[in-house]
Amino acid sequence: MTIQQLQYVVALDTHRHFVKAADSCFVAQPTLTLQVRKLEDEIGVQIFDRSKKPIQPTALGVDIIAKAREIIVQMDSLKAMISDDKTSIEGSYRLAVIPTLAPYVLPLFLQSFMTEFTQVKFEIFEMQSEHMIQAIKEGKIDIGLIVTPIDDANIREVSLFNEPFVVYTSLGHELHEKQKIKPEDIEKKGLWLLNQGHCFRNQVLNICDKREEEAFENLTFESGSIETLKNMVKNNFGFTLIPELAIDHKNDQEYVRRFVEPQPVREVSLVVHASFTRDAVLEKLRQSIVDSLPDSVQKTGSFVRVKWRS
Repeated sequence: MTIQQLQYVVALDTHRHFVKAADSCFVAQPTLTLQVRKLEDEIGVQIFDRSKKPIQPTALGVDIIAKAREIIVQMDSLKAMISDDKTSIEGSYRLAVIPTLAPYVLPLFLQSFMTEFTQVKFEIFEMQSEHMIQAIKEGKIDIGLIVTPIDDANIREVSLFNEPFVVYTSLGHELHEKQKIKPEDIEKKGLWLLNQGHCFRNQVLNICDKREEEAFENLTFESGSIETLKNMVKNNFGFTLIPELAIDHKNDQEYVRRFVEPQPVREVSLVVHASFTRDAVLEKLRQSIVDSLPDSVQKTGSFVRVKWRS
């Protein structure tokens, strides 16, 4: 068994096509096919079901491929360590950002960072939290921008800031009459939530200590967008919770009501695999994000962090 064979197996799983997998590894298709077959013969296990179109991993093959990805991540980490990559920021990185951070955080720092560090190339993806964590473990993503804590031994967290939650309420709602809001003030009726799979949804439910129910008895609505929920509220449909950075200070102020202290906040962090060694780029990215934040986030008062993962 060789690292090269494991790389061929991972490439074949990624592309599910022999020719495309071979092209991605810069080898001829017969070479890749032969090496994958040799590996299967050596371990006595069929990794791929070739009768399927496109090919699919077998049940045991799924576990073998996952382990192969872990081994390759560790091997890449060792190579990086040997080349003293800790002090270098040059290179290409796959950056994943959760959807409730992407439209609010990326515009703050990305242009200035890319202008200053022209030797860095980013490939950026929006990705829900659990998918991102798995992708980092499998080596498909290098750096994540996500809400923490994750509490996973395979993931290293670099805290950036604590972002307050605020109540976003329609003008006719009873919550709009309050200057400060307590979590117990929030009723189930009229509360809009994001789709299943968003960590923000879990945090809102944890803040309010509420079971998942529809905002209105005769209306079912799901959205993956905080902006969509805000527009529903503006048209006199109940209320929702949004993060501080989602406030449009020109158009949203009359709809925003803040919590009493200690305010509920979400901790935003950069996350990488525990074996990640490119600390220089991680620190430059951290500093760039922190420097770009508005005072409303940087000067958070008394707060309590809300978890999203049990």
